[in-house]
Amino acid sequence: MASARKPAAAADHLGHRRRLRDRFLSAPQSLPDYEFLELLLFQAIPRQDTKPLAKRLLAAFDNDLGRLANASDAELKAVDGVGDAALAALRLIGEGARRLLRRQVMERPLLGSWHQLLDYLRVAQGDVRIEQFRLLFLDAKNRLIADEVHQTGTIDETPVYPREVAKRALELGAAALIVVHNHPSGDPSPSKADIAITRDIAAALKALNIALHDHLIVGREKHASFRGLGLL
Repeated sequence: MASARKPAAAADHLGHRRRLRDRFLSAPQSLPDYEFLELLLFQAIPRQDTKPLAKRLLAAFDNDLGRLANASDAELKAVDGVGDAALAALRLIGEGARRLLRRQVMERPLLGSWHQLLDYLRVAQGDVRIEQFRLLFLDAKNRLIADEVHQTGTIDETPVYPREVAKRALELGAAALIVVHNHPSGDPSPSKADIAITRDIAAALKALNIALHDHLIVGREKHASFRGLGLL
């Protein structure tokens, strides 16, 4: 009897996967987040029921797909059942979104596509739980030359050296920069330290005839612009 039940269970499992795949192909937006993750994990763990793992992952990150997509390797591997194969599959979520949005940003002058830039930055680091200091290097027509995470810090600070920022701008032949960092707290209000380092960076760049267009602080749902606040 046991041997008869095993093939039946396997067939039912395969049938479930086909049905879930077909539902996704016909109406991808209809899948709840746990089924989206389940489907993604099929590819990484082909011989396992991935629904329990998908539900554990969402529970570990407060049912927030954005937080999950930006979690560190250590945070993801702390969830029971996440090995290297599952980790690689999960990394595809955030990286895929970032690449699509970055492409939209790169196709036009950055100052004329501000909404697309903010969408990209929120995906790129709005959910990151430590501070990241990002530099967007622009040419003379304000097109993106390079997008680099310059420094990574702790939950509330990132060490930044204006001379290193200026040196990198010279290496890339940039005509202008936009500086970006995130506040993991979600509150994008500039601190006194943020204001001071921005002024130091602006001064270092000005000496090289390189413009600092803005410093953006990104939270999960909000952002602050130094230019918009009159701080630059």
